[in-house]
Parts: sequence; C-alpha cells; structure tokens
Amino acid sequence: MKRREFIKLVGGLGGVWSLTAQAQQSAMPVIGFLGGGSPEMFTDQLSKFRLGLRETGWTEGQNVRVEYRWAQGQFDRLPALAAELVSLGVTVIAATGGSAPAQAAKAATTKVPIVFTSGDDPVQLRFVAALNHPGGNMTGVSLFTGSLAPKRLQLLREVVPDAKLIAFLVDPKNPTAELQQTDAEAAANALGLKLQVLKAGTAAEIETAFASLVQQRAQAILVGDSPFFLAGRDKLIALCALHAIPAIFQWREYVVAGGLVSYGTSLAAAYRQMGVYIGRVLHGEKPAELPVLQPTVFEFVVNLKTAKTQGIAIPTSLLAEADEVIE
Repeated sequence: MKRREFIKLVGGLGGVWSLTAQAQQSAMPVIGFLGGGSPEMFTDQLSKFRLGLRETGWTEGQNVRVEYRWAQGQFDRLPALAAELVSLGVTVIAATGGSAPAQAAKAATTKVPIVFTSGDDPVQLRFVAALNHPGGNMTGVSLFTGSLAPKRLQLLREVVPDAKLIAFLVDPKNPTAELQQTDAEAAANALGLKLQVLKAGTAAEIETAFASLVQQRAQAILVGDSPFFLAGRDKLIALCALHAIPAIFQWREYVVAGGLVSYGTSLAAAYRQMGVYIGRVLHGEKPAELPVLQPTVFEFVVNLKTAKTQGIAIPTSLLAEADEVIE
C-alpha cells in the first residue's frame, strides 16, 4: 500500500472513531442540574449528589452526563435556565437550592422528570398532588425548612431567655418568602415573642437590615431560608459578631462557618437521596410513583467558640441536646 493511501485510510478510521465516540456520548442520558446558588456554595452537596448517583450505578462522565446551570442567587434567571435545559433534551432535571428552581422547572416542562429539594411543603406549592403519590412528573426531598420555625425560635429563646423582640431576616426575592414569614409570625405569637421582620435581597439591604435590628434593639435573630443567604453566610456571620447578636440558622453549614447555632435537616443526606432518586429515574422509574421523601433526622449544632466570643453562655442542658458542638 502506498504511503498516501495509508494516511487516507488512517484518517478515515480516525473519523469513524470520532463519530463513534460522539455517538456514544450523545447516547448517554443527560441530567440537567438547575441550581439556585453557585457551584462554590454547593461543593459538599454536589459530592453527596454524585455519591447517590454512584449508589444507583451512575458515574458522571462515564455513563451519564450532567449539564449544570446556576442562577447565582438571581431567581429571575431561573425560568430561562430551566427552558434552556429542556431545549437541550435532558433526560431528567435536578432542581435544587430553594423552591424557586423547582418552580421554574415545573413551569418549563410537564414531560421531563424533575427531582427537587424543597424547603417548603411541595403539596402546598403544587409540585405534587400528595407526598405518597406525587402523580405527575415531579418528586424529590422535602426539607421542612419553614415548618421548623417554632423549634428554632424555641431554641433561640433558650439561648437568650430574656429575649422579647426577635428579628426575622427574610429574602423577598425568594418565592416562598411570604410563606416563611407567616410560619415565623405564627410561631412567635405562640411563644409570646414579638417578631421584627427584616427583608434583604442584596448585600446593601443586609447592611440596612442589621442597622434596623440594632436601632430597634432586637435581642436575637432568626435567619430565613434563602440560597442568597447561604451563599453570603460569611457576611451574615460577621455582622452578627460585630453587633453581638445571637443568631439561629437552618443549616449546619452556617455554624461550621462561625454562626452560633443551627437546627434543621441534613443537606448532605438530602443531596445524596436526590442523587439516588435521579439514578432511579434514569433506570426507568416514574416520579409519579416515587414518594416525596421526608427527613427523619434533624441536626442541632452549636458553635461554642462563637458563643464564648459573643459572651453567650449556652445552657448545659442545651449542649447536652446538641448533635454537634464545634469548639
């Protein structure tokens, strides 16, 4: 065989191999990952999500591909990002980082399966018909963020027994802000506390909210659920330290970063389970037949170092209840 003909043959085979590789890649199922926050904020959660996938036989880059779309806390971007994922023909959508991504995904498609994590009641939000029998193209993990407001306020009152006025920081850009406020106000009334609602959807508004908190002499603060708050947790924690305001958060991640106390479900467990559900959908199961999962384990975390810095004496009885004490 002449050299020129040999080169042509090798080149042709290279093209066939390239086409074969492309075909194999295109044959891979594709997960559309719609996040309300940023990838930097979800590093730990993503590792748990991938763990859940592996438990069901799927490994990113090997037999499944993931298309990530992040809203960076800007909820108004979510509808366009969800529509983009649907237009790409993804096999399933993972909607996470608050309830807003799930709402955007729901509005974008009634056919593509959607697995969500939601801090609020998915039945009330009309994601599913019922927890045990979702009935549509959506299922997921409910984190019970809003419904835990009574417990958080109770814990906060034990940390600050003399507190009468509690500030509640809520993100007005979060679609569930009104629902969170209603739950928090009902919980405060039941405990005989006065609630000062502070709304902040930008860094500047957070500064303003804390200035108002100081002016009104609030004695503690309850921080609402928002991917924006979680992403900016360092700033929130710094302001709490600056003004010596005891704070309770919903996620352990805040306390690890220096927050005082938190009470809520495990994000790590929720994201692993979401990965498992995504894997099961990829294997052919229908969201309508997968019950919405509800947490059975709740984490109470205390940062003793922060308490000492702020001059707060955490009761021994409360420390005994903690699932984790950071020193």
